[in-house]
Amino acid sequence: MEDRGRRRRGHFRLSDYVILAMLAAMGIASKAVIVPLAQAITGPLFIPGGVVAGGFFMMFLVLGTALTGRLGAALLVSFIQALLVTITGSFGSHGAASLFTYVLPGLAVEAWFFLSKHRGCCPLCCFIAGMIANMVGTFAVNLAIFRLPFVPLMLSIAVSALSGGLGGLVASSVARKLEKLEIL
Repeated sequence: MEDRGRRRRGHFRLSDYVILAMLAAMGIASKAVIVPLAQAITGPLFIPGGVVAGGFFMMFLVLGTALTGRLGAALLVSFIQALLVTITGSFGSHGAASLFTYVLPGLAVEAWFFLSKHRGCCPLCCFIAGMIANMVGTFAVNLAIFRLPFVPLMLSIAVSALSGGLGGLVASSVARKLEKLEIL
C-alpha cells in the first residue's frame, strides 16, 4: 500500500503509459465482440446496444486511474481511444465526432476523481466514475449522432448509469486482484 501512495505523487512513469495504452487498445479491440452481443440482447427491448456495452468500455477509463492512482489517466485512455478510432476508422468510429464522444467521458471521470479526491481506490468511487463516464458518453453520442427525443434519451441515460456503474465495479475488482497478485 505504501508504494501506491508514493506512486500517486509525481509524474507518470513509462510503465504507466504502457498500461494506459494497453487499456485503450483493449477497449477498442473488444468493441467488435461486445457491441453485437449487447445489441442482440437489448434489441428486443428497444434500448440502444451501445448504452449497455458502454459500461464495459468505460471500465477501461476507470481501470486506468485505479491501476496508476493518478489524475489524468482516464483522460489519456480516452484520448488514445479517440485517436485510434478516428485514424483507423475502426468499429465504433463516428468520424471526427469520435474525438468529442470518446474524450468527454474521460474528462468527466477526471472531474469526478478530482472533486472526490479518490483515485479508483474503492468500489464506490469506481462505481460512480463508471456511471458518470457512461452517462456522459451516452449524452455525447446523442448530441453528435442520434438526437433522441427527451424521453428515450432519459431512458438511455438511466440504463447507461447502471451499466457504467457495473463496469466501474468490475474495474475496481480487477484492480484489487492485480494488486493482490502484485503484478503491477
